[in-house]
Amino acid sequence: MLRSHGKQYIPDLDAVELTSEFRGRPVLTETSDRTELEQAAAICPTGALSAEPFALDLGRCIFCGECARRAPHNIRFTNDYRLGSPMREGLVMRPGQKRVEFDPAAVRPEVRRCFKRALQLREVSAGGDGSVEMELGATGNVNFDFGRFGVGFTASPRHADGVVVSGPITANMAEALEICYDAVAEPKIVVACGTEACSGGLLAGSRALDRSFFERHAVDLWLPGAPTHPMIFIDGIRTLLGHKKRE
Repeated sequence: MLRSHGKQYIPDLDAVELTSEFRGRPVLTETSDRTELEQAAAICPTGALSAEPFALDLGRCIFCGECARRAPHNIRFTNDYRLGSPMREGLVMRPGQKRVEFDPAAVRPEVRRCFKRALQLREVSAGGDGSVEMELGATGNVNFDFGRFGVGFTASPRHADGVVVSGPITANMAEALEICYDAVAEPKIVVACGTEACSGGLLAGSRALDRSFFERHAVDLWLPGAPTHPMIFIDGIRTLLGHKKRE
């Protein structure tokens, strides 16, 4: 196996550089002519892009790339996967912004005090399409081996330190998600993973959703993506736990 495939694991997760085809952090540039930008905003399927004021909400963006094709002078996607934020408003990108801000002061002290060395999470697919779950599963494979940092997923909320929510939270899953959350002992963390979890995505506003969970419980980490790449999750969790800083 080693002769045919070589070493598949990534030795240094902090030095990972994704392919240039990956759509990550966008760069927004103001121009005097806003015609293309206004056209791009008009066709955005989730309303993530705003022409006035010029901003792109990664929590609503499905990273289809159509806005960059329509307004190439205003929008360019980079391969930067460092997209997580402890604040929902931190996912809103504006012209001139060079990175997604991660304010350490927004992280509750008990998060790093209790979970810096080990963190077990219970993932709840609250009505999603399964794509985020596939990416989260990949974080523990031979390539990423996130378990080397003491982070993993557990089947029981009784054994978990927090909940990772994926999917838009359908009405049919709202009670199950609440039961799972209540079963996790305090202190605990909540992670919203994927565009659907962050905002509802393409299903935002649907009568089939019940997103009141986020009105009752504070979220410690918001992770965009449709789906969320393993490195977005890994970088977000490591930054949340204080393993690294967003430079």
